[in-house]
Amino acid sequence: MAAHRAGATRAAGPGAGRRAGAARTVGTRGRRPAAARLRRMRWALTLLYAATSAVSLVALVVIAASIDAKSGSRDLDSEIRGRAQALSRAIWMDKGTLHLEPLSEDELATASDVTAVLQRPEGAGAQARWLRPKGDGVLPAGSRLDELWETTVRDQGPVLATIGAPDGRRLRWATAPVWDTDEIGAVVLIAVDLAPQERGHTELVLWLAAGCVVLVLVSAVAGHVLSGKSIGPSIRTLDQQEQFLAEAAHELRTPLATLRLAVAGGDAVRLVDHLDRLVTGLLSRARIDTGSRPLELTPLRLDLLVEQVVEELPRRGAHVSVLTEPTVVRGDPDLLAQAVRNLVENALRHGVPAGEPTFVEVSVAAGKVSVRDHGPGIAERDRERIFGDRVTGGRGGIGVGLAIVRWVAELHGGRAYVASAPGEGAMVELALPRFIVRS
Repeated sequence: MAAHRAGATRAAGPGAGRRAGAARTVGTRGRRPAAARLRRMRWALTLLYAATSAVSLVALVVIAASIDAKSGSRDLDSEIRGRAQALSRAIWMDKGTLHLEPLSEDELATASDVTAVLQRPEGAGAQARWLRPKGDGVLPAGSRLDELWETTVRDQGPVLATIGAPDGRRLRWATAPVWDTDEIGAVVLIAVDLAPQERGHTELVLWLAAGCVVLVLVSAVAGHVLSGKSIGPSIRTLDQQEQFLAEAAHELRTPLATLRLAVAGGDAVRLVDHLDRLVTGLLSRARIDTGSRPLELTPLRLDLLVEQVVEELPRRGAHVSVLTEPTVVRGDPDLLAQAVRNLVENALRHGVPAGEPTFVEVSVAAGKVSVRDHGPGIAERDRERIFGDRVTGGRGGIGVGLAIVRWVAELHGGRAYVASAPGEGAMVELALPRFIVRS
């Protein structure tokens, strides 16, 4: 409770608010948060360039690798199928007799990793009549040989299959039938090792991946340079704007302080104080909008803050009643105090019937500040317009008070609106999200 009261008291006092705002301005000027945000945006753009390039290049690598794998497999199948068919035409059968003599002189017979000629005697499995290289474990198991034979006979043409060799190699096999009149009397079987093709494909993928990494780095560097050139003018503009705000704060407050000391009339002092608060509010809004001042939201007692603000306002014969309930919200004390002050001053200035005493009622409950006067009220068509910049009432004024109220409300995730009907006086409410205190 003491912490909330201290926070409200610190926020509500005009001098304390200005000193706190000035201290934060000095502390953040060196860090230049707006420029820092733009630099973070530059890095975000760099990452976006890099990520976009990476996704595109990875997609291209996947497509290229897929095309290469399919193309390599297609070319290999075409090559070994052609070899098998050429060897099947080189040998022949004559009334059941298989003539293998041409194989001893044909280079195709030794061009593959495995070359064999199969026959299948009646009642037995497929057997090799000719085999290069010779030795056990060169051909697939007997059941796989029978399967290749039967598939070739059934299709009456070349057959392709991938079968692992007993030594662990993956071999691509191709068969071609050898005709004996009108039936298949033998089958030529050749195989090539898939390892060289797979190594070539893997090497291509690695080179593509390396190129992808290089191109992503190049695109990231290029994106960083381009984003720097694009954001550079904005950073310089923000630096100039922050410098202007700092100079404006000094140049505007110095003559106001001098004027406050020079004038003797109470109304003049009141007007100077009002103008001082207005300048402070406008500068605070500009600093927060540009990022020169961070928004600091802390838990505070809204009811205590409102009581303090109302107590410090000059009444000038007006009657201001305050009815509050304990209410905790998360907010910036300086900005909330300014919004409440603007609401009450607006009611004191515009909610007074001619020739009658001024009565203003302020209530705080459930995260809501309600300020009601007993003037003519606000027409339906004007209920949104009055929250715009440079809107003046019948008694004049700068016309930004309620605009600042709505800006503060939206900055805190709340609303500012008119909640009364014409002829009943004007009730303007500032509604903020409540903060639940967990014990």
